[in-house]
Amino acid sequence: MKPCFLSAKQIIDKIKNSEFSSVELANSFIERIEEFEKKIHAWAFFDKKSFLEKSKEADDWRLSGKPLGPLHGLPIAIKDIFKTDDMPTGYGTSLKDGHRTRDEAEVVRLLKNAGAIIMGKTVTTELAYFDAGKTANPYDYSRTPGGSSSGSAAAVASFMAPVAIGSQTNGSVIRPASYCGVIGYKPSYGLVSRSGALRLSFLLDQVGIFGRTIEDMGLVSKVIMQKDHKDKSTKIYPTENMESSVLKDHPFEPKFFFVETPKWKNLDSNSKKEFEKLRKKLQKNVVDFQDASFFEKVFEYQQIIMETDMAYNLSYFYNEHKNKIGKKLREAIERGQSYKSKDYAEAVDHMEVYYENISEMFNHFHAIITPATTGEAPKGLDYTGSPEFCTIWTYLGMPSISLPILNGSNKMPIGVQVVGEKFDDVRFLRSANWLLKKLT
Repeated sequence: MKPCFLSAKQIIDKIKNSEFSSVELANSFIERIEEFEKKIHAWAFFDKKSFLEKSKEADDWRLSGKPLGPLHGLPIAIKDIFKTDDMPTGYGTSLKDGHRTRDEAEVVRLLKNAGAIIMGKTVTTELAYFDAGKTANPYDYSRTPGGSSSGSAAAVASFMAPVAIGSQTNGSVIRPASYCGVIGYKPSYGLVSRSGALRLSFLLDQVGIFGRTIEDMGLVSKVIMQKDHKDKSTKIYPTENMESSVLKDHPFEPKFFFVETPKWKNLDSNSKKEFEKLRKKLQKNVVDFQDASFFEKVFEYQQIIMETDMAYNLSYFYNEHKNKIGKKLREAIERGQSYKSKDYAEAVDHMEVYYENISEMFNHFHAIITPATTGEAPKGLDYTGSPEFCTIWTYLGMPSISLPILNGSNKMPIGVQVVGEKFDDVRFLRSANWLLKKLT
């Protein structure tokens, strides 16, 4: 098997055991990128020469006998909203083409310190909102890869990168992971620093990971889950041996709540059939959540917070370049300018109210199962799809993951979303791994 097809864990182990060098690995990915990038357009910035130089440095370090970091030699792609001190950070807008910074995002710093190689920057929708970038879906170039972490999902799905970092303020990790048939994991709010990333909303922005296995989610998470004084939301979380802990068997089979949410009516007919089949396969392990209307107001609250915060955080782009930013982004900022302070306060207060109510179910259940998206990736590249099946869990800051388990009528992937209790990410990932093994 070519190195570019391996999981992150396999790559790290084989480099450590000298089964191939970092340069050989880099050349495998370069060959893949040269074959598929002209069709998929996942990269906002990729420099072949720089990638090979960094890989040579990784080989020299290893051969010197110096201690290796937990991600030594692992290439990782970074969504182009995270600052990097040696690459441009364009935020998906022509207004920042070629923009460079001296500092870098905390996530990037942690990955580098662990020995990872930042191989390039992946395409994002404009300022991480809904106005699409250039990326196509690797399964069907006429379809969207989703957004806003478009390039990150597509790069992993097409084997141009083993792991990629993305972000989610509504559905920007889970949706593209579902559309592109990869694993996409968004940890609990507060476990990964957003310092050095484009800010849309302090209360909603969350960092995510794309990869091939649950083990890889744990491997990368244990490096980037760190308290950061520059991001006041972050908390201390124990991550020792996380990559092996998430693979451990439960002492007994996990129990899941199946939640349709108020948006079930928007799920396409084929997806409904697939989820009904899934329910039957898991009938001993699943109980239906009966009152979908319980979540009805969440969608309004999430929109108020997100758009109000965007109106503030993206005010420069609106005030200085109103006619140069995308229509969807401009309209969202204008809505954000119109909300009343009491509406914003109510939306924020209800985050805790809703979570206190829903958290009680985790006394008896390990996780929630729900669709990741409304169905297969839509045709066309201008519309990145609906995030509505992700909105509730992002608003509540709960960990979620999209598992590539189902297929649509056009043989396109459909993700199954699993949602866990806040700050119980290891047990949640263990439940997701059990589900993945059970259904694939």
